[in-house]
Parts: sequence; structure tokens; C-alpha cells
Amino acid sequence: MMDKESDFMESATQYSASTSTVTPLIARPQTARSLPQRALDGFRRQSDPYAEEAIKMGVHGRVFDARAAAHNTAGSPLVRRLKGRHLQMIALGGSIGTGLFIGSGSALSMGGPASLLIAFILFGSVLFCTLHALGEMAVTFPVAGSFSAFVTRFMDPAWGFAIGWNYALQWLVTLPLEIMSAAIALDFWDSPIPQWISISIFLIFILAINFCSVKTFGEAEYAFSILKVVAVIGFILLGVIINCGGGQDSGYIGGKFWRDPGAFHNGFKGFASVLVTAAFSFSGTELVGLAAAETHNPSKSLPTAIKQVFWRIVLFYVVSILVMGLLVPYTSPELISQDSVDSKASPFIIAIKDAGISGLDSVMNAVVMVAVLSVANSSMYGASRTLAALAEQGQAPRILAYVDRKGRPLVSIGIASAVGLLAYLKVSSVSGPAFTWLTAISGLSSVFTWLSICYAHIRFRKAWLRQGNLLSDLIYRSPIGTVGSWIGTVALSLVLIAQFWVAVSPVGGSSYSPSEIAINFFELYLAFPVAILSWLGYKLVYKTQWISIEDIDLKSGRNEFEHELIRNRMRVDRS
Repeated sequence: MMDKESDFMESATQYSASTSTVTPLIARPQTARSLPQRALDGFRRQSDPYAEEAIKMGVHGRVFDARAAAHNTAGSPLVRRLKGRHLQMIALGGSIGTGLFIGSGSALSMGGPASLLIAFILFGSVLFCTLHALGEMAVTFPVAGSFSAFVTRFMDPAWGFAIGWNYALQWLVTLPLEIMSAAIALDFWDSPIPQWISISIFLIFILAINFCSVKTFGEAEYAFSILKVVAVIGFILLGVIINCGGGQDSGYIGGKFWRDPGAFHNGFKGFASVLVTAAFSFSGTELVGLAAAETHNPSKSLPTAIKQVFWRIVLFYVVSILVMGLLVPYTSPELISQDSVDSKASPFIIAIKDAGISGLDSVMNAVVMVAVLSVANSSMYGASRTLAALAEQGQAPRILAYVDRKGRPLVSIGIASAVGLLAYLKVSSVSGPAFTWLTAISGLSSVFTWLSICYAHIRFRKAWLRQGNLLSDLIYRSPIGTVGSWIGTVALSLVLIAQFWVAVSPVGGSSYSPSEIAINFFELYLAFPVAILSWLGYKLVYKTQWISIEDIDLKSGRNEFEHELIRNRMRVDRS
């Protein structure tokens, strides 16, 4: 045995140590790509080999394939890079912008502080119900398009088309609106920079954020939201101090302005007139549902963000509106007029100036500028993702569904950027009417979206139970269930009726000419004919039918977390 081992050792090849001082060259792999090549490859399309055409040829012409549409939104090439903290800050402060800081001025002058407060409480309560309904559906189906896809899947593809385009149009026009507001906020300091230059800088800034990855968008919104949240809390604390006599010039205020000139203005019609401002101020709250398709672990992150909505509504809207209404009378001549975009008349800034506190008005104006830029950032995100989802469902040109390897819907971002050029209307002679019409297009769109979410949730629950599922199978279940969705449906329907009344019979309408009443109607109710015409046109072309409860698709895109083992474990834990 030992002899065999020694023979093996002797026969083994001996290698001498190298004495070369030359470093061997490492050959570049043939598949290696240069930095410019890698950058260009990032813009290449992220193809989905299983994508199907949602519009197909039938016996009687083109027809809508609901199964293919659901499959495409479930298999969207968007990447999941948003974290829980991003989603939470988007829910907390993502939509605090023009509606709260600037639009509340005209609403205060129209309806008085009590009407404005009641309107914000009303919409806050409705949004509490709506977001829990959206959270339940978005956690169960974290698909691209979120609520527009849910309406298409659970209600009617034609109404899903109308709501999707209404929502996309809302954000498309909000982008230039917020850019205009940011440029005006810059003029607070009598800046020598021409407005067209500041508008260009802001547009490039927003475009750069959205051309980066979705994680960059999340980090930007995280920073913006922290600043806005801190600023609103600071204003509330400062407002309490000013109201109690801490200001240099105002003295003790208390409820003085609620007694004189009064809490209400123009009666119930004044209250109905401020509803569209309240709706516009809350628009964007539903973005957390849209972001579910790009969120890592939506089963955990989304419910946490949804549960924080109540505190956001109470603290950042209701309390700030209450404090602002105590500090600024609705008769203040500095309040913004209906056709003006002068951010110097923001009631938040007026309150600080009237208290005689120098310097803080500039700080508040800086916050207003950052806030509106944040909403502009969210606008491009919301518009691009909605357009891409509509294209995946066959409800928009297919090219809009182009998503590159980094998860960016490049063509949709380009379309949103092109519409953003409307911000240059600010340097024209029609800047005031432009602000009014852009607000009109985007105001009631949110009401239609929230109404559709509530009713889609009602039908989702019916289908869930009728198709043999248990409520305990849901990963996240709305604590107020379909009762909250019915409350939201009825309340939002009444809001639409009240807004129609104000549109055809405005405050002071007795002195209006017929043409002025017609203009007022479309300024307040423009979203309604847009939605109805979109719905009728799509239904006539594709002959879609209302989807029955039994035929609702509850499988495509269902959360992978819900496999049978996990669901059984959840049932045991709950019992």
C-alpha cells in the first residue's frame, strides 16, 4: 500500500514556481458591454412574452376581451422598487398642494370658514371609506392601473375606459397647473428671473425625477412629504399661538371672525360651491393604490399606509382648515379671486402677514412652492402609469404601454411632459382663465374616481362571496366593509347633484347672462360630460356589457401571497 502511494507521488507532475514579472492580461469577455451600451439597453423595451391583445376581431367587429385585459395588467413589466416608507409618506402628504394652500382662499371667500370646514370633513369621511375599499382590492390584486383596472374588471369595460381616461386627464392637466403655481410662488420674492425660465426649470426638474427609476420618484416624494408634513404641523402650532394673542399686531382673536363677518357665506349654495375645491384638495390620496403595482411586498406596505389616512385627514386638512378659518375672515380683500393665480393671497400666508410676523411669510411661501412641485411630480407619475395601464387593457394606443427594462413607461412619460408645456400659458394674457379651466377639468374627476372605487368594491365583495371565497381569505379586509362603500357611493352621488345645482344656478346667478351661466356650468361640471361621452363612445364602438357577478375574474393578478398554505395558517391564527 505504501509502495503504491510513493509511486503515485513520484509520477505526479511537478510544477515550478513562475519567475515572470509580467502581469498576465485578462481578456475582455465578448459579451461585456460598455457604459454607453448599458445606458442605452436600459431604454429597451421590457417585453412580456405572455401579453395578449385586449381588442380582438369578433363576428360583429372589434370586441373587448376582458380576460386578456386582466391578464395584461397582472403581468405588467413595471418593477417593484417602492418601499413601505415611500408608500406611507405618499399617503400622508403626497397631494398637499395647490388645493389646500391656494385654492382654499377662493373657497373661503365663497362659502365662509364653517362651510369650508364642513366640506373638508365631508370629503375626509368619504375618503376614509374609499381608501379602505381601495386598499382591500389593491392588496388582493396589486395590478397596474389599480382602480381603472378594477372598474373594468368588476363593473363595465366602457366605464373603466371613461374613468381611466378621466383620471389620466385629471393628472395631465394638473401638471401644468402646479408648474404655473410654482412659478407664481417664486414671484413672491420679486424674483428677476422671467417666468418662462422658471417654468422651464421646474418642468426639467420634474421630468428628470420621473425619467429616473421609480425608486427615485419614491425618494423625492418621501423628502417632499416630510417637508410638507412638518410645515403643516408648524402652521397649526403657529396658528394656535396667533389665535391666542401671540402675534405682534393681531392680539387675541378666538372665534371673532366666525361671529363677524360670520361662519357662513351665501348659505347652502355657498357650501355647495366649495365642494369642488375640497375635492381638488384631496385628489391624489388614491395614488397609494396606483403605486401598489410598483411596491415591494404590498401585502404589508399598503395596509400600513392606508391605516394612516385617518390621521392625515384629521391633522393635515381638517385642523389646518379650522385654524386658517379662525385667522382669516372671508371678507379679506387679499383672498384669491376665482380667475387669479396670485399665490401671495394664499390664506396661510395672509394669516402670518396679518399677525405681523416678519420673515415667516417667506418661509411659508417656500413651502407652498415645494408643495406644488411635489404634486406636479405626483401628477406625472399618476398620468404616465394610468396611460400605460389603459394601453395594456386595449383602451389606449398600444405604444403607450411601452415600459423599458428599468420599469419606466417612457412614451406615457413623454406624453405627460408634452401636456406639461401648457404651463407656458402663464406668460400669456389668458393665465387666469387657464388656471380656472385646468382646475375645472381636474376637480370633479376625483369625485367620479372615488365613486367608481366604492361601487367596484361592492361588486368585488359580492363576487368574492358568490364564487365560494371567505372574507377571512382576504389578506387585508376593510374594517368598515361594504357599509363604508355604500356610504361613499351615496355621499358622492349627492355631491354630484349639489354641484350640478350650483353649476346651473350659481351664487349671484340672477345677474348672469345665459352665456355666463353656460360658462359657469362648464367651469364647474366639465368632467361630467367628458366622462359620459367617453363611456357612450366606447360602449357603442366595442359593444361592451355590464359584467355579471359570476363572470368577474378573481384569478388574474391575484396576490401570490394568497396560496393555500398561507391562507390556512391565517385562518388558524385568527381562530
